[in-house]
Amino acid sequence: MAKLYDSRDPAYKSPFGAIRQGEQCTFTIRLPRDMQLEGRPVMVLFRSGFKERFITLNTVTGEGDVTAYSAVFSAKYTGVHYYYFSYIAQGQRVYIKRSGTGEGVLDKGELFQLTVFGRDFETPGWLKGGVMYQIFPDRFCKSGMPHENVPEDRVLRQDWGGTPCYKPDQNGHVWNNDYFGGDLEGIRRKLPYLQELGVTCLYLNPIFEAHENHRYNTADYRKVDPLLGTNEDFAALCRDAEARGIRVLLDGVFSHTGADSVYFNKFNRYDSCGACQSQDSPYFPWYSFIRYPEEYESWWGIDTLPNVQENEPSYTEFICGDEGVLRYWLDQGAAGFRLDVADELPDQFIENLRRCVKGADPDKLVIGEVWEDATTKESYGRQRRYLLGDQLDGVMNYPFRAAILDYAAGGSPWELKNRILTLLENYPKPAVDVLMNFLSTHDVPRAINCLGGESCAHHDRDWMARHRLTPKEYALGRARLRTALVLLFFLPGIPCIYYGDEAGMQGDKDPFNRGCYPWGQEDRELMDFTRELSRIRRSCPVFREGELAFLSLEEQLLVFARYDRREKQTVVIGLNRSDQLQYMKLEPDMCSPEYLRGRAPEPGSDLIPVPPHDCTVIRIPDWIVPEYGQ
Repeated sequence: MAKLYDSRDPAYKSPFGAIRQGEQCTFTIRLPRDMQLEGRPVMVLFRSGFKERFITLNTVTGEGDVTAYSAVFSAKYTGVHYYYFSYIAQGQRVYIKRSGTGEGVLDKGELFQLTVFGRDFETPGWLKGGVMYQIFPDRFCKSGMPHENVPEDRVLRQDWGGTPCYKPDQNGHVWNNDYFGGDLEGIRRKLPYLQELGVTCLYLNPIFEAHENHRYNTADYRKVDPLLGTNEDFAALCRDAEARGIRVLLDGVFSHTGADSVYFNKFNRYDSCGACQSQDSPYFPWYSFIRYPEEYESWWGIDTLPNVQENEPSYTEFICGDEGVLRYWLDQGAAGFRLDVADELPDQFIENLRRCVKGADPDKLVIGEVWEDATTKESYGRQRRYLLGDQLDGVMNYPFRAAILDYAAGGSPWELKNRILTLLENYPKPAVDVLMNFLSTHDVPRAINCLGGESCAHHDRDWMARHRLTPKEYALGRARLRTALVLLFFLPGIPCIYYGDEAGMQGDKDPFNRGCYPWGQEDRELMDFTRELSRIRRSCPVFREGELAFLSLEEQLLVFARYDRREKQTVVIGLNRSDQLQYMKLEPDMCSPEYLRGRAPEPGSDLIPVPPHDCTVIRIPDWIVPEYGQ
């Protein structure tokens, strides 16, 4: 018996996944041929807040013991659409809804999702197929150069690699004011290392002047923090990076400022008239005071981070205007911005920001921090429009991280497939190609800790400060990390390496995941493995925009392909997450395979060896994955 419907099978829905505004999409259901229907089946489709639309399905043809019914839909409006199918048989109305894997089930189930994005939505081509590298600037590399105008209230550490300060003072406040001295010149000097690693985009955590080491409490949007260097140092970094094929992405923190800033000036550090000092301040309209000046809205109730009203015209102009903050840093060489807490930025502000960035150069990049599925995310009481073509190019892919780490730790390969395909089904293809995929960031424990040792979830910071993986735990974490890295580099999207992951850096929650890069003490084997995956990725154009197909799922061996039908390119990856040798099968029509990693079968055999905790990668000319349902 054929399936009733499968949103991931081109025999039922074509094309796969999200569609462009105005693009035709064909939907087909299959019902038993002997079923006595009353009238024709219908497809019921709607957007949130709008009336349902009923689309009649016409009989296509009989196929053995089933009859196929189809309809063609072309969306006028962007947005997330939901749909299901309905028919009447034997006097009863029956519904076809979605199971957890995209197949249609009777009556019980969820609604199917169809994302419709803007007809002109495109994303920067320079990032596609590339490799991103995230740096927490204070902890990557210290040049040793002197810096001027460094505030005297900072604790300057001389023990590179020491444990970051984390204990609160007598009033329970953690000041985050210890600095190890990493700077922009240090990053510039390590550009040869990053180029060798295959990096094409540097994502820097905040570099603007601020008075905590994470620098998410901006003090001056127009100045590099003095401990990192100068604005001229940033421009030099961008020039030298670009000469090596690397672009620099900045962290944009626009939902709040620091209380200790030019704009709020709570502690009178600056000569400016801040909002906390006078209601006549030009910055006063940016903030929301509850009881002036002591009580005000702040980010998650943290009084050192007063919220701004992003749509206040003077603030929007300050950030997004022709002479604003965004244009200034783009002119200095920035390739674009990653938006901190994008779900806390209003739609109008993000749209204004995009217009400014793309107005400077359509090739500039806008990435948002979103922790959930960005197409179904709700905030401000409404469904967000991040990836429909008028806001973000892409997002940080936290659901990807969760799926990969779960699989690498022994989770179900079938669950991995379903979670990855759900994202690819919901996200517009232009966004998929620039999704920021990662295993670690400054906000989560490092991957090797998650994969090898005890979870820090129920431990305090004192435990985390002492915690180090045992040799046995480290070996397990590294083996599993290799599995995760293969998926990071070869699944759709852009792999983003959090500085030091490639060197085996450990660290639980903030601030212990923000340690100093261990120059001279790296895990060389893990670095070589990461570098090799990067080389393979860069050597195969199919990783730029190629489609994904899962070819074989076994408990320990996963085989998947990236392919491009237009270019007739296919790369097949066999991933062995076990500590035993596994074998993948070479199909008869896979002629003249080129082994990019791994070795060919023994003479007379069609079984390709895949080493433990490793992968075999094969490029097959003129072979395309047969079109079939995922």
